[in-house]
Amino acid sequence: MTPMNTKDLLKLPAAKLKRIVALKTQIERLESRIESAFGAALPGPVQKVARKKRHMSAAARKKISLAAKARWAKFKAGHGK
Repeated sequence: MTPMNTKDLLKLPAAKLKRIVALKTQIERLESRIESAFGAALPGPVQKVARKKRHMSAAARKKISLAAKARWAKFKAGHGK
């Protein structure tokens, strides 16, 4: 069902508008009753789990650095720079 815009609502007969208002009121009342009965039991919005920051050892950083330098040296040697 698509939501109605203001122009569509103005075209509806008064009896239908009253019925819509009554249904909306009833829905709100039921939602309120559900909230009061099960409010604490209902799960809230799911939050993202914060991951622990990964730490890299100095040896691992050095190994990665040397590998990157070797890749750049190979690239520069192949391109005449």
